[in-house]
Amino acid sequence: MKIFERMAEHSHEQLVFCHEPSAGYKGIIAIHNTTLGPALGGTRFWNYRDDEEAVIDALRLARGMTYKAAVAGLNLGGGKSVIIGDNRTTRREMIFRAHGRFVESLGGRYITAEDVGTSVEDMDYVKMETEAVTGVAGGSGDPSPVTAYGVYRGIKACAKEKYGSDSVSGMTIAVQGTGHVGYYVCRYLAEEGAQLTVTDIDQNRVKRVVDEFGAKAVSPDDIYTVDAQVFAPCALGAVVNDDTIAGFTFEIIAGAANNQLAQERHGDLLHKRGILYAPDYVINAGGLINVYGELNDWSAEQARRKAGEIYDTLGQIFELAKADDLPTYEAADRVAERRIEQVGALKRTWV
Repeated sequence: MKIFERMAEHSHEQLVFCHEPSAGYKGIIAIHNTTLGPALGGTRFWNYRDDEEAVIDALRLARGMTYKAAVAGLNLGGGKSVIIGDNRTTRREMIFRAHGRFVESLGGRYITAEDVGTSVEDMDYVKMETEAVTGVAGGSGDPSPVTAYGVYRGIKACAKEKYGSDSVSGMTIAVQGTGHVGYYVCRYLAEEGAQLTVTDIDQNRVKRVVDEFGAKAVSPDDIYTVDAQVFAPCALGAVVNDDTIAGFTFEIIAGAANNQLAQERHGDLLHKRGILYAPDYVINAGGLINVYGELNDWSAEQARRKAGEIYDTLGQIFELAKADDLPTYEAADRVAERRIEQVGALKRTWV
């Protein structure tokens, strides 16, 4: 793997490889862009196939965080951490304290938080070694409800764009992933009367949603061909790909997962087929908003209200996409890049 070529592809600033053998810790910290402020992005704990897969994931996720913060109007750059290993381990303290020390070594350029495979308790271990962490106990805590609320508002914005009404009552929605965020997405949708079909690799999570919200369960492979108006990916990324997209009968793709498009051309294909895609880093920005609020002493209601603005942000992106006949992911990128360029062009003055 040609590391510097991979970084140059999307202008990443920094890639840090971290190793603490006594704790069994192997981590990667990627910083994409710090024009708007310090890079903020969660720590993902995942059993990657190999080191190259972990690097690619960290780089993609870090870039997504830059664009997410820019579109949401936050004064943050984009970064991400990945820890390579089995996230089911109970021996977590030393792993996350080692991670915290490497985060601290970056001197505030990178701020971490929880992500897939990590928890508030894990971030408490990180905080033992660095102040550059959010989402800890006593802080904003678990960002999942706020993330899910933003996704729910985003699905309503998509419904408004596609059908002229933002009501999801009676709509058929297929939700992939019923973990922390997916569960709350299901709850918000069910409370408004949506009809849910769900899947997850963890059957206990599926059972909870079926029991509480009357959802229908299908196998993980069958979710892509469910007869539903909306597909809400709320697990891992790259689920819109050559193998899945041919079976889509969905009219809307809108969910919490990062990097839903395996490649940008899949966004082009959705556009050509008339499937409305809510760019992932726009609709799932609620988690970032939540931790940004912690950094700025916002109340929980302020964070929730800001996440609700995702509805309006998506509306603006859909308008730009229609006006310029663009795929929605490209319209979102233009909005993000414009803000980064404008802030970067401001003259620095002596303070």
